[in-house]
Amino acid sequence: MADNTGTLPSFDAVLDTTGLYCPEPIMLMHNKVRDMTSGQVLKVIATDPATTRDVPKFCQFLGHELLEQNTSSENNYLYFIRLA
Repeated sequence: MADNTGTLPSFDAVLDTTGLYCPEPIMLMHNKVRDMTSGQVLKVIATDPATTRDVPKFCQFLGHELLEQNTSSENNYLYFIRLA
């Protein structure tokens, strides 16, 4: 997905994985989505460049919708995921 220069999607929960590296961000995402319900949106903040590959694959594998993927002004990777 391209960077979004407009408004970001609204979200129900935030998962900050700043400073963590593969596989920790994905493991924490698995745990977080278990506490959420279908249709809710999770915002994930990451610093690991591997998440640009891992998060889309996570969504594809589990049937979640990756609403938005971009890089913030703080050089963090941001993901907005609607749960299946």
